[in-house]
Amino acid sequence: MAKKSDDTSVYRVITDNRKARHNYFVEESFEAGIQLTGSEVKSLRNGQASLSDAYATEKDGEIFLLNCYIPEYNQANRFQHETRRPRKLLLHKKQISKLIGAVDRSGRTLVPLKLYFNERGIAKVQIALATGKKLHDKRQTDKDRSWAREKARLLREKG
Repeated sequence: MAKKSDDTSVYRVITDNRKARHNYFVEESFEAGIQLTGSEVKSLRNGQASLSDAYATEKDGEIFLLNCYIPEYNQANRFQHETRRPRKLLLHKKQISKLIGAVDRSGRTLVPLKLYFNERGIAKVQIALATGKKLHDKRQTDKDRSWAREKARLLREKG
């Protein structure tokens, strides 16, 4: 399932964190490499992963992806990986300092949005600086989305 992004590059989405946009205001997103073992890459190529409970955090000046589920690869035999181990995200030093500063200063959160293979076949994760939504914000978002759907339906019927 190849998709086109805004910058016309082709990539294959492995998993998407759909709850992230519901629970957070996404302010800025970054593309990061992810440090994986061989059996993790094979499992991702099968299209198996989950970002539903995952989040990113800072530790010793580096950014790590925690609680991302990548199941074991059956043919890996004795060289299996831990399914929910912390995985290091590969970012530039300026990006890391910007993310750490934003999280420390303004109480934002680092949320993974999607996990995908880019056009060169390298596993990437899109992380975002996000602010948590309150309950009334979620209701307003649902209301706006519902109105946009209704408006599109009315315009389609009208011609």
